[in-house]
Amino acid sequence: MLDSALSVFRMGRNMARLMEGLGVTLEISVVAVGLSLIFGVPLGLMMAGSNRPLKWLLRGYLEFVRVMPILALLFIFYYSLSKFWNINLSALTVSIFVFTLWGAAEMGDLVRGAVTSLPRHQWDSARALGLSEGQVSFRVIIPQAIRRLLPGVINLTTRMIKTTPFVFFINLPDLLKVGQQIVEVSGLRYPLASVWVYGFIFIIYFVICYPISLFSRYLERRWAS
Repeated sequence: MLDSALSVFRMGRNMARLMEGLGVTLEISVVAVGLSLIFGVPLGLMMAGSNRPLKWLLRGYLEFVRVMPILALLFIFYYSLSKFWNINLSALTVSIFVFTLWGAAEMGDLVRGAVTSLPRHQWDSARALGLSEGQVSFRVIIPQAIRRLLPGVINLTTRMIKTTPFVFFINLPDLLKVGQQIVEVSGLRYPLASVWVYGFIFIIYFVICYPISLFSRYLERRWAS
């Protein structure tokens, strides 16, 4: 049985292809999380601001992203809008865009929650010192909000990594897509190929996501005390 498993991974470039698929999965996750932070922080600050029309607009964006399934967004941008705009978008580009669209909305809501949870006198005291709104946000509010924000950011990162297999459906060769291709090719020769390949993929996701989840729980316990 072990020989069968090793044979599946040794055949051709199967192991190398799985690692390449893992690289695609991590690229989508890392880039999307980074862009989500870049766009999500200012979005969150605007959500927590006093401009009501802007807050309603951003709330509509957040609710739209939450209601619309990620898979539907991938289909819309890859199969529909790219043809409507007559733009040739790669599956990787669409995947990063859609995950950033989702991640920025979720990140913005996390920032809004962390900022609005701070006592109001923090804002008033900073303004009384003559600080501008930008200085109040980036020198006073955000540094204090980071402790409340970081566990949520880590959880969002884990969710994003676990959601990347949806790119399978737009034929992007991520870890799961490569695994399926290997199983299709190896299945007749090795009947248990699906067990070994998908089991290996499960272990990879577990090894990546579980330590991140543990780190998030550790931070929550430490900062709650």
